[in-house]
Amino acid sequence: MKHKSPFKAKALLKTMRPKQWAKNIFLFAGLIFDQKLTDIPSFFHVLAGFILFSLISGVVYIINDIADVEGDRKHPKKCSRPIASGALPIRTAWVAAGVILLIVIPLAFLLSSSFSLIVLTYFLLNLAYSKWLKHIPIIDVIILASFYVIRVAAGVVLIDVMRFSPWLYVVTTLLALFIGFGKRRAELTLLEEDAINHRRVLEGYTIPLLDQFITIVSGTTIVAYSLYTFSAPNLPSNHSMMLTIPFVLYGIFRYLYLIHLEEGGSPEDVVFADRPLQAAIILYSISVVVIFYLLNNT
Repeated sequence: MKHKSPFKAKALLKTMRPKQWAKNIFLFAGLIFDQKLTDIPSFFHVLAGFILFSLISGVVYIINDIADVEGDRKHPKKCSRPIASGALPIRTAWVAAGVILLIVIPLAFLLSSSFSLIVLTYFLLNLAYSKWLKHIPIIDVIILASFYVIRVAAGVVLIDVMRFSPWLYVVTTLLALFIGFGKRRAELTLLEEDAINHRRVLEGYTIPLLDQFITIVSGTTIVAYSLYTFSAPNLPSNHSMMLTIPFVLYGIFRYLYLIHLEEGGSPEDVVFADRPLQAAIILYSISVVVIFYLLNNT
């Protein structure tokens, strides 16, 4: 029999959900939209923040999996998670979470006192979400949406912002609500009659209700983003930012298509699996860079 290391590094990394760290790309919003992407010191400052935020996110997932271990063991997919399956002992998971916290919080403070406060707020809000808020319909999705806004704010405080538009906070909030309600719809569709046994908050939702929420938020997101493209003061005077609207429209419509016809799962799974959606994101990113750094000389 092969000797197994007591420290399950691979299982720990899986528990920290590296795929989920893609959400922390929102930290770069301030850097990109404030036209500081080519500012090397600012870029590495935000990159360091991205790494620390990813680590604190990992700690959140560890604690969540410990708290949800019994429910996860009954879930058709979550039962394979390292803690639920027993691949990562709970005691080891607690020790790892504590060590990472002791490293991340001081480094975040050294990076920026404001950033460390945001990181701590994000962590504590996640704990409150895991313990209480995730069981309250509507509030659960609002809190999930706030995590995206917090990420944007975390990136903004790491740079000397001059031209970052408040409209982007509005758009981020609406887009996050759209994704959150879409995720709840996908969970209801996947789990069907057994949904309540796996996530208590799903008792407060129905497919028709979620479809109404999604319709409202998706439409508002499109309007808010469109208003941003021609009202933000730091954009090119020829309104070329409006050329990015079709990519936003397609991305929203494609996500709707996936959750209605393809039973799309969590947002990160959808993004990493769907080529058309990936293409829309890449083309949007390229267009933003071209407009901000090649066409905007203001």
